Amino acid sequence: MTSTSGPLAGIRVLDLSAYIAGPYGCALLADLGAEVIKIEPPAGDNLRKYPSTLASESRAFLGVNRSKRGVVLDLKQPQDLERLLAFVRGADVLVHNFRPEVPARLGIAYEQLQSINPRLVYCAVTGYGEEGPLRDKAGYDQVLQTMTGMATLQGPAGGPPGILYGSVVDYYAASLVAGGVSAALFEREKSGKGQSIGVSLLRSALAMQSARLVWADSEPRDVGGRDMRSGGITGIHPTREGWLYVSANTPHFWQALCEKTGLQELLVERYDTVRKRALHAQEIVPKLHAALARRAALEWETLFGEEVPCAAARDVEDMFDFPQVQAEGLVSRFEHPVAGGYRGFAGAWRFGRTPGPAPFAAPALDEHGEALRAEADRGLDKD
Repeated sequence: MTSTSGPLAGIRVLDLSAYIAGPYGCALLADLGAEVIKIEPPAGDNLRKYPSTLASESRAFLGVNRSKRGVVLDLKQPQDLERLLAFVRGADVLVHNFRPEVPARLGIAYEQLQSINPRLVYCAVTGYGEEGPLRDKAGYDQVLQTMTGMATLQGPAGGPPGILYGSVVDYYAASLVAGGVSAALFEREKSGKGQSIGVSLLRSALAMQSARLVWADSEPRDVGGRDMRSGGITGIHPTREGWLYVSANTPHFWQALCEKTGLQELLVERYDTVRKRALHAQEIVPKLHAALARRAALEWETLFGEEVPCAAARDVEDMFDFPQVQAEGLVSRFEHPVAGGYRGFAGAWRFGRTPGPAPFAAPALDEHGEALRAEADRGLDKD
């Protein structure tokens, strides 16, 4: 392993997944140094067709498929299925997000591929898991947000549920893909055997709410929003110009907030805990808003500094040139054969000794198809 290779250098990943959770999980594996081959049907990953201001390619597709080579294989055609099986013989990992009944019909279920490559780590991303009444139901991020209580808690108390856009369930599931695959590869070093891994959006949505999914035997059904709201003090507030998120749950930060805003009269026993401040939020919040109205959000951000955790609300476009993002090297420049040049997220980890390869642009549809199909055909001829 060279100093520039990632911790998964030498690992080959076959990415048969679509949309976000599976593909981004494979992009994370690519960040770690794995060689990832994205295998798409003739029509391509459906994410390519999502609305975008880019004329030639979906922004979402570019964002979740960095650092992969791409090939089109129609698994319903015997020749292309044989090509996939040729890839499987030499691969370390296969990831897909077919519904549970589909892989066996295509001839790529874990049990079918295990006989070809016993060392294969096989990760299936589903909506609801491998068992149960919903196992064959299609799952999507916002559907799972709504089903699992996230949307109810995201909305205002007593008001309609609210979706948190940004596909948070999908992206967390992608992290579970990368973590699960890496763990299975580590275990394979000891046992010499691959195994199947199940990642579901349902598991992802519930894992994200582990702090809320605690229900003591002695408690009623509704535990005050499952305890996780901070009573209106910690949250987003209006300022003279723009919006400001403030977190002031600890005594130290609460004191600093009151002093910086000139609200020292709130530093009394009546408000000296998070629970008390939640109970008396209707008394505190109007005073806080009046104080914050004296300055713009960016001014408060500077004034609070390190003493009060806060952030002025920004657009995502501001992140491209944000000093901390630049200092951390979190944005790279990419060149795409169809979309042209663009800037995008560079990678999710930093390793001191094995930092991994530089990221490269998501593939155009079948961009590397000729070379990869020829490679598969050579493997078939050798067999």
